[in-house]
Amino acid sequence: MDDDALVHLDLADTVATVTLDSPGNRNALSRRLIAELTDRLQAAASVESVLVVVVRSSGRVFCSGADMREAVTDGMVGGARAMVALQRAIVALPVPVLVRLDGPVRAGGLGIVAAADVVVAAESATFALTEARLGLAAATISLTVQARMTPRGAALAALSGAPFGAAEAVERGLVTTVVADDLVDAAVADLVAEFAQTTRQGVRETKTLLNADLLARIDSRGEQLAAASARLFGSPEARAAMSAFLQR
Repeated sequence: MDDDALVHLDLADTVATVTLDSPGNRNALSRRLIAELTDRLQAAASVESVLVVVVRSSGRVFCSGADMREAVTDGMVGGARAMVALQRAIVALPVPVLVRLDGPVRAGGLGIVAAADVVVAAESATFALTEARLGLAAATISLTVQARMTPRGAALAALSGAPFGAAEAVERGLVTTVVADDLVDAAVADLVAEFAQTTRQGVRETKTLLNADLLARIDSRGEQLAAASARLFGSPEARAAMSAFLQR
């Protein structure tokens, strides 16, 4: 694997670990990071012995959301479509995707979390849909976020942009389980051991049944929401807000 890669893939028995490793911008969702993450997920799924894919970050921050520097400079037409494709890849992957959260997740990063099948979060992890504070809307990630979160929880998070904790994320349907920070390793290991008892056909067919409606939602609304996202990112209000944020 390229040492300069933003996303790494490691294989061990039935487990594929995909690690976001762009600490300089807190794993912001640049087009390159999204492309590498999508590629690593597909590569992991192509290994027949793999029964679960664990997605994590190399540092404490899981994902800070869209790469605003890239968005201000180049727009988000391609990036929005790539984000839809990434969520679809996670939802359609023939094995379970388990996201491990050791710290903050913001904006677009919640799309990865919501697309996953299982999410383990440390107690200190925090979440926020910050788009409304920047003249944006959680457009492309609404494909998965609205499907996972309770309606009231999604409304409060998206309309206010206010951060919320891991326990609230469980209550709102975004996270599967929350554990003490020093127990995350053990919690993930226990779940990985459970997945090791399954078969490739069993998890593939079960995941197809569980995610059929979500996959149909992505396919029917993905292009429309990608266009809406690109339009908002290109608006004067959002560009001014993002530029101000980057100058802090």
